[in-house]
Amino acid sequence: MIRLILLSAVLLCPLNTSARGTGDLGIVIERADGSVQVIETSTNSSLGRIEGLGDLSHASAVYSRDEQFAYIFGRDGGLTKIDIVNKKIIKRIIQSGNSIGGAISQDGRLIAVSNYKPGGVKIFDAETLDLVADIPAIYGNEDGENGLLSKVIGLVDAPGQKFVFSLWDAGEIWVADLSDTKKPKITKFSNIGKNPYDALITPDGRYYIAGLFGEDGMALLDLWNLDAGVKRILDGYGKGEKKLPVYKMPHLEGWAIAGNFAFVPAVGRHEVLVINTLDWTEAGRIKVHGQPVFVMARPDGRNIWVNFAVPDNDTLQVIDTQSLKIIKSLTPGKGVLHMEFEPRGGEIWVSVRDEDRLAVFDTETFAQLTTLDAKKPSGIFLTSRAHRIGL
Repeated sequence: MIRLILLSAVLLCPLNTSARGTGDLGIVIERADGSVQVIETSTNSSLGRIEGLGDLSHASAVYSRDEQFAYIFGRDGGLTKIDIVNKKIIKRIIQSGNSIGGAISQDGRLIAVSNYKPGGVKIFDAETLDLVADIPAIYGNEDGENGLLSKVIGLVDAPGQKFVFSLWDAGEIWVADLSDTKKPKITKFSNIGKNPYDALITPDGRYYIAGLFGEDGMALLDLWNLDAGVKRILDGYGKGEKKLPVYKMPHLEGWAIAGNFAFVPAVGRHEVLVINTLDWTEAGRIKVHGQPVFVMARPDGRNIWVNFAVPDNDTLQVIDTQSLKIIKSLTPGKGVLHMEFEPRGGEIWVSVRDEDRLAVFDTETFAQLTTLDAKKPSGIFLTSRAHRIGL
């Protein structure tokens, strides 16, 4: 009888007392130490650190569908799968000499990595990290042989098991359909403009927009109507004005959209451009504190938060999307590199790299709620914000 009682007690006890949901978790890239810090947003605390991830000087991350695993794309060509619940590395491979970001497929089974060296995109099995497809970014020769290899940037996932990316050297946009991983179908668009430097996809997965570093303007591709080709938008937005040196390339993946307007950083200018998304024409410009890097919308679209390149990277500015006016300027500290809103937008996390800390602000009152220690933090990636298209 005693044995039966003890056995029943064991069966009723949970086997893993550390099990928890992942909806309030996230990671912070600690670029100097090759580590990530696991954070949670319910009480704004740190849960621990995962080390040994290599060169994270320009690292990014995506999450698995169940949000337990994150895939870290390192500048040294490393691809690392980590378990954020148990805070450990599952597998790490070096898949190139220099990589610049990645994406996860619509079904969560494929991980794509964009590479500078050698130029191209590699596709991996999300479970095992085994290579399943290799797409070299060859250009400059019609037969695809003996051509040049271009750096690949602006890689995003799109509906229908597709990945879309841009070729810096070639001035092209490619759409890769991975419905059949053994025979990827590539659709190429050439002459889109000089040196596409970054790109984004709209929240509905329809439009892919590449920013152009070599000339004023952007390249727009309607993924629902590929036969229409690439359209130039905001062509010559800086025409006739003196160009400023670019201290840090702006990032477009922090897509800022509110109602029928989109907000994007102007390259090398102290302006945020406002675009009418009904016809993709310029709807206005907002003068800001410095050269914008990330231009990000609060989840409800009410405000736009902007950070800046050196020497103005101690400042954040908040734009009201109704009046298009700056309503608040904050100085969190030196080296504000990245921001991320909590899912409902009530708070925003900010990395303050040069002061080795994170700062959390209330987005209504703009009060600083707390700070956490972090080793040269840069990118912040929260799980519940991660299932948007293009992230």
